[in-house]
Amino acid sequence: MNRPEVLNQILREGVVAILRLNDEKSVMPLVDALTAGGVHAIEITMGTPGVLRHIERIAAGKPDVLIGVGSVLDSETARLALIAGAKFIVTPVSRKEVIETAHRYDAPIFSGAFSPGEILTAFEQGADVIKVFPAEVLGIPYLKAVLAPMPQLRLMPTGGVTVDNVGDWLRAGACAVGAGSSLLDKKALEAGDFAAITARAEAFIRRIEATRNN
Repeated sequence: MNRPEVLNQILREGVVAILRLNDEKSVMPLVDALTAGGVHAIEITMGTPGVLRHIERIAAGKPDVLIGVGSVLDSETARLALIAGAKFIVTPVSRKEVIETAHRYDAPIFSGAFSPGEILTAFEQGADVIKVFPAEVLGIPYLKAVLAPMPQLRLMPTGGVTVDNVGDWLRAGACAVGAGSSLLDKKALEAGDFAAITARAEAFIRRIEATRNN
C-alpha cells in the first residue's frame, strides 16, 4: 500500500489503537483482539520492548493490519521502523525531518501538536494528519475552535477519547481519533481477557459508524 492508500484506510476506519506496553508478551494477542473487533490501524510505541521486531513480524504475517509506530522523536527512529515494515509514523511533537523521512518512505505521518501555532506549523511542514495531543487537556470545544478558521486541517485528537465521547470528537471535526487506555482496558489486559478488548474495539467502531451515518 502506498501513502494515500494507508492514510485513506485509517481515516475511513476512524480510530488508531495505541499500544504502550511494558510486557511484550501481550503484543500479538492484542493485535489479534483488536483486528477481530474491526480496528486495523495499530500504533506500537517505541517504548514497547522489542518494538521493531514486533513491527517486522506483524508487517510480514498480518497483511490485514496497518501497523504503525508511535512516540517517534527523530528521523533515524522513523527510518528504522519504516524499514522494519511500519506503515505509518506517529509523533508526540512535530519535527520537519521526521515528516520528510516518512514521506521519503511513502508513509503517512500523524504529527503531534498542541497550540494553534504548532498545529499550523505541522500542517505547513507537510504532516498528513495533526495529532492534537494531549487532547483531554484541551477538550472538544478547542478542536472545533481551531478548525473554524483553519478548516483545511486534518486533526486527530489523542488522549481522553472514549467510546462515550468519540462521537462528540467526530462531530467537532476530528478526521479520526487515537485511543489507548480507553480501548485497551487495563483490567482486561491484566486478566488476559482479550475477548473484552475485542468487544471494546467493536463498540468504538459501531459508535464511529453511527456518528458518521447520522
